[in-house]
Amino acid sequence: MVCYLSKYNYISEREYVIDYLVRLGYLKNPLVIKALKTVPREEFIPEHLRRYAYVDQPLPIGYGQTISAIHMVAIMTEELDPKPGNKVLEIGTGSGYQAAVLAEIVAKSDPEKKGFVYTIERISELAEFARRNLSRTGYDKYVKVIVGDGTLGYPDEAPYDRIIVTAGAPDVPKPLIEQLSIGGRMVIPVGDKFLQRLLVLDKKESKIDKRWGIECVFVPLVGEYGWKE
Repeated sequence: MVCYLSKYNYISEREYVIDYLVRLGYLKNPLVIKALKTVPREEFIPEHLRRYAYVDQPLPIGYGQTISAIHMVAIMTEELDPKPGNKVLEIGTGSGYQAAVLAEIVAKSDPEKKGFVYTIERISELAEFARRNLSRTGYDKYVKVIVGDGTLGYPDEAPYDRIIVTAGAPDVPKPLIEQLSIGGRMVIPVGDKFLQRLLVLDKKESKIDKRWGIECVFVPLVGEYGWKE
C-alpha cells in the first residue's frame, strides 16, 4: 500500500496518512493513533530520503536494513497493545522510530507511571544513528539502546510487559519467552527469510496462547536463536 503525498509539509502529511490508515481499519487504538500522529518519522530516516517520510512503504536506513512501512508499524503496535507504564523490550532498533512510538505511549503520555523502552540493535552504527535520532526528538529520556544479539533478549531488566521483534525469525527465541512477564504479550514475525506471518503470544501462568496475524516481509533476525548471517 503506497500513498503518495506532497513532499515537505511533514505535519500535514503525517496527519493525512494516519487518518488514511484509520479509515482503512489498520488503526483503532486511540493511544496508537495519537503516538503515530506525534512522532516525526522524518527524523528517523536518512536526510536525503526525508521527502518520502510519509510515503507508506519501507525505506532504506543503511547496512541492509529498513524502516518499516507506516502501516506495518501501526499494525504491530496495535497488536502489541502497549499501555502507559509498561516496560517494553524491542528487538531490532533500526533507526529508532518504532522505539519512539512505543515510548510516546508507555512513557511520555503519562510520565508518572514510569514506562520505559529497552531496544537492542546488533549493528553498532545503526544503534548510534538511533541514539542520535532519539536524542534529537527528546525520546532518549524514555529509551535505552543496547548493542547486542537481540535473540538473547536483555535479561538485566527482565521481565517485560511487552516484547516486539521487528525482524523475521525462524521461530520464537526461547530467551524472549523466558523474559516475557506473566500476563505479557509478544509480537514477532515468524517464517522463512522471504515471507513471515505476525505471531502474537500472550503468556499465562500455565500456558502461552498464540494467534497468527497477517503475512509480512522483514529483514532476517540474525543471532544465536535466529538466522545465521
